[in-house]
Amino acid sequence: MEYFPPALERLVEQFARLPGVGRKSAQRLAFFVLGLPEQEAEAFAGAITEAKRAIHFCPVCQNFAQGDGPCPICRSGKRDGSVICVVADPKDVIAMERSREYNGLYHVLHGVISPMNHVGPDDLHVKSLVERVSQGTVKEVIMATDPDTEGEATALYLSRLLRPFGVKVTRLAYGIPVGSHLEYADDATLMRALEGRREI
Repeated sequence: MEYFPPALERLVEQFARLPGVGRKSAQRLAFFVLGLPEQEAEAFAGAITEAKRAIHFCPVCQNFAQGDGPCPICRSGKRDGSVICVVADPKDVIAMERSREYNGLYHVLHGVISPMNHVGPDDLHVKSLVERVSQGTVKEVIMATDPDTEGEATALYLSRLLRPFGVKVTRLAYGIPVGSHLEYADDATLMRALEGRREI
């Protein structure tokens, strides 16, 4: 028995394709959109279409950019061009920028090395990173991939690839979250916290 008209069913299916959105959430989103005034619904659909058409990869760092040329971070004269932070996804750039502590440039790989998912170095934006480092202006490359198996493998692969250029390759420190308790930390987190300890 069909509960929804075909157009509504298609809308629910499209929302269900979004990450972290299940069938019930997709239905709620579809009903919300149907409840919008027509002008707002058209603006919503237009924003999706416009973003898809206007957003491209920055030719320098591979982050999202709009218009001709590099993204705002790469264009900024206030950033430290001698440091590059390597991240897996554009959303990781947002996370790093939230800290307001990092003032260098970025390089977005758009994924990590994952043999199980048939993702190798050639599927990522590795070549453009090597080209940037080979120019000789970069002094440090910070590996900021996730601390899981794929993220670690990617960081290790890139560090070996960049070593011949004489740049300092560092890895983000991992450990106990601020405001947390030692008793709740797992063994791997405690081990990383001990390895990354520093003098105070």
